Amino acid sequence: MYRLSAILLGLAQVSLAAGPVILGYYPSWKRAKMDGVDFSKYTHMNIAFGIPLQDGTFNFEDQWALPQILSQVHGGGAKALLSIGGWTGSNFFSDILKNDNARNTMLTSMVNYVKNNNLDGIDIDWEYPGRQGNTCNVYDAQNDMPNFLKLLQDLRSKFDASFGPSNKLITLAVRAQPFDIYNSPSNDVSAFAKVVDYANIMAYDINGPWMSDTGPNAPFNYEAGKGTPLSLVSAIDAWTGAGWPAKQLVAGLGFYGRSTVAQQDMTRDMQNQYQPQLHEVPLGDSEDAPWYDACARSTSASGTWQWKSLRGQGILTSSNSAAAPWIRQWDSVTQTPWLFNPSTKIFLSYDDPDSIRIKSDYAASRGLGGVMIWSVNMDHNSELVDAARSFGGKGADNGTTITPTVAIRPTLTSIVSSTHTKTITAEPVQSSTAGESGPQPSSQASSGSVVAGEQCNFVGYKCIDARGRNAAYAVCNHGKWLMRSCGLGTVCQEVGGTITCTWPLFGRAKQSIDSLIHKSI
Repeated sequence: MYRLSAILLGLAQVSLAAGPVILGYYPSWKRAKMDGVDFSKYTHMNIAFGIPLQDGTFNFEDQWALPQILSQVHGGGAKALLSIGGWTGSNFFSDILKNDNARNTMLTSMVNYVKNNNLDGIDIDWEYPGRQGNTCNVYDAQNDMPNFLKLLQDLRSKFDASFGPSNKLITLAVRAQPFDIYNSPSNDVSAFAKVVDYANIMAYDINGPWMSDTGPNAPFNYEAGKGTPLSLVSAIDAWTGAGWPAKQLVAGLGFYGRSTVAQQDMTRDMQNQYQPQLHEVPLGDSEDAPWYDACARSTSASGTWQWKSLRGQGILTSSNSAAAPWIRQWDSVTQTPWLFNPSTKIFLSYDDPDSIRIKSDYAASRGLGGVMIWSVNMDHNSELVDAARSFGGKGADNGTTITPTVAIRPTLTSIVSSTHTKTITAEPVQSSTAGESGPQPSSQASSGSVVAGEQCNFVGYKCIDARGRNAAYAVCNHGKWLMRSCGLGTVCQEVGGTITCTWPLFGRAKQSIDSLIHKSI
């Protein structure tokens, strides 16, 4: 068995040596924003999101658009995976994995979906095993991690039986510390790596408006005693220290920034990006808008600025220069830029080509498998993906194509349960699910009130606010209401007997037209 494992590991090294993984997330609700994306610059594309339901099935609302999406992804030479879960789609993972019928249904559903849609694998974005994440989520601090391992082991066995050994990928989106068990991060996740190809570290959303002070959204390193003590460096240390092979880790990069409102004029101490802030979120870029969080039962903008918007809306005059009144600073510890507007007291932490290249090159120096991007639609003229492809000179930021790779794992022998170590602070909302998929343009609208989890008696959708003032809507699926949200910057609008996710201005214009028509009748 030792010889067989050694051979398999050797093959894995040969396969991975073909080039780094350049993995992007494709938010299906943003498919209209993909015209500027060069898919040939990516090796893998995770299409977001399939939403697990209580019975173990999952719902991908943009199924009707999947052929077009796959044509884009496969046409560029990238592997296509469906990502299941996300921030607002992780409600039922814990319960599903404790119910044999639901668990088996989930396994069968994933295998059949890959087979029926010519996919290259499945990505699971459970936020998070062993901890709550979104306030709507069910979680089991003791059993989530071992149950998740068993699910992945069985999924690997079913994939190999159905498609041949190592022909289909299993990837995970993971937070900046290993899976939790007994309310603490595990110190041994090595068993997971035996059945999973890559773990994509979401090394962003580390500081934000939930903190008392302003701070970096995605620090390369953190400054002791300031902000959340997490970073890309600490995340790599934590995962490799818990037994996850570096070659199967992928460094997550955010192609966006977060804005908050400082309590005072930060120009008084412009070398310090950690200053008291208000617990309010300003409106972000042109695609941002107030949206209703059904779990938190609150309405707020996201405050996010996509890189393409920073470059296209006059905030930045070049990749490293700001337009007045914005002031740009570079933090030498976190290796990230930040902006401050003295007129509005808005602080904005983001990544640019320099900070992305630093992270990519560091990932290469640590022997990681590659980099992950949230999300591909946020780039501007490929500026950030080209920096991400640097990878310490091992990548292809000069525009050449990187051949997709498949990691070959060791055998399944001697897979054991994991233990745990220390506690950490609560995790903030992850941007990897900021604004979920909107319904199809022809979705049927319902009438009556909606309460999440309560029964419904038809198949269709309903805007929470029929007047088009927020993004929330509900899906009647398997007899119960499931709360969802339109994409970032859009609102849910009922038009006749259908609903659509549209821009707020269109919604208001539509209401005005309806009013005029009504008055003329």
